Amino acid sequence: MDIDALITKYDIRVPRYTSYPTAPQFRPSIDAAVYDGWLRALPDVPVSLYLHVPFCAELCWYCGCNTTAVRRREPMDAYAETLLTEIDRVVAALGRRMEVAHLHWGGGTPHALPADRMTAIMARLRKAFSFTADAEIAVEIDPRTAGATVIDTLAEIGVNRASLGVQDFDPRVQRAVNRLQSFQQTLACATRLRARGISAINLDLIYGLPHQTEAGVTETVRRALDLAPDRVAVFGYAHVPWMKRHQALIPEAALPDLRARRRQRAAADAALTGAGYVAIGLDHYARPDDDMARAADRGTLRRNFQGYTTDSAPALIGLGASAIGALPQGYVQNAAALPEYRTRIRAGSFATVRGVALAGDDRLRRDVIEQLMCQGEVDLAETAARYGADPSTFGSAAPALHALAEDGVIAWDGARVAVQPEAAILVRAVASVFDAYHRPDALRHAPAV
Repeated sequence: MDIDALITKYDIRVPRYTSYPTAPQFRPSIDAAVYDGWLRALPDVPVSLYLHVPFCAELCWYCGCNTTAVRRREPMDAYAETLLTEIDRVVAALGRRMEVAHLHWGGGTPHALPADRMTAIMARLRKAFSFTADAEIAVEIDPRTAGATVIDTLAEIGVNRASLGVQDFDPRVQRAVNRLQSFQQTLACATRLRARGISAINLDLIYGLPHQTEAGVTETVRRALDLAPDRVAVFGYAHVPWMKRHQALIPEAALPDLRARRRQRAAADAALTGAGYVAIGLDHYARPDDDMARAADRGTLRRNFQGYTTDSAPALIGLGASAIGALPQGYVQNAAALPEYRTRIRAGSFATVRGVALAGDDRLRRDVIEQLMCQGEVDLAETAARYGADPSTFGSAAPALHALAEDGVIAWDGARVAVQPEAAILVRAVASVFDAYHRPDALRHAPAV
């Protein structure tokens, strides 16, 4: 198999499939009134929470998140007050304290909020929801600004999993993306976290950044492993300056080409699996005894807006500007712009500005795509039968599946599709075959590799 030739052929622009239908299909017809009705109709099931904090001390130029650089306390105080109001409004619609086993603080940099504001928000959430004794409370961390006081606060509010942004340890790469972060800073942060009882540590790395090399990525992984993380995510940098204008500050001439990206990805994979980590899905790795590795082995791994997860809750409630929620009826998203988010909440409404209601075909295709993204294979006949659908539903995908099989990307017997291990990097391209909405020329998506 000439994997470089296949990558060239199949490196189309495709979604990351953290949902289906994907965000480009969200429409303004799913508004605050619809969301209110969906919450009121939610059965008594476990729910998960996602809380978005769109602030950072400074902007990293590679970032694709909804965030802004803020150093003054006033806007953070105002945002925290709005979050508290939104929490109260959600609980009023639910009408009861629902069970929560997963809470994820994302951003931005969640701990950019003042300590007393994080404490107040967590206290309100614990009053509003019934957290299980073993609930996972995770937070994304910038090691450059997470000093002892911040980590004390995180421990006091019950955080038990921390995801540390690393990206790359090469100073030249760091300068090119405006994120100077030494290994010692990162080590000190991990050490403090563990000393305060936050023992579950994730690391986020990126390949495809300016000036990165295969050897450099290998060295970054080697140093990352010195931190003994439980999980490591290795994401491909998505260069979309037409969507994220600050990415135009990155020197495009220094970006690796497609073949170099593939080799950087392979180098990271070899270093991590060589150290005993289990490869999970498209871009995650975990220790063999980690819950995520066990979920992958059992076939219960899931995928949501934070990537791969062990969370099996049938509902995810998103809080904060740009936050996305996933309910049995469909997806909803809050206004991304802070003024609009604040205005809608203060006006006594939800901040929902768009979303999508799930149809039967959507649920079937979502299941197929999630199985491919999580397990690398799917039995189309068996999955269709579970939804009372005819396997001929996927008839339009047959030509693409034939081509993928002939090229050695997948094995396909007419019912079961399995991505070949050596072509696993192309799983998003395979998944796109079952995406009824996908248009390969959609510029909003990053290339598959």
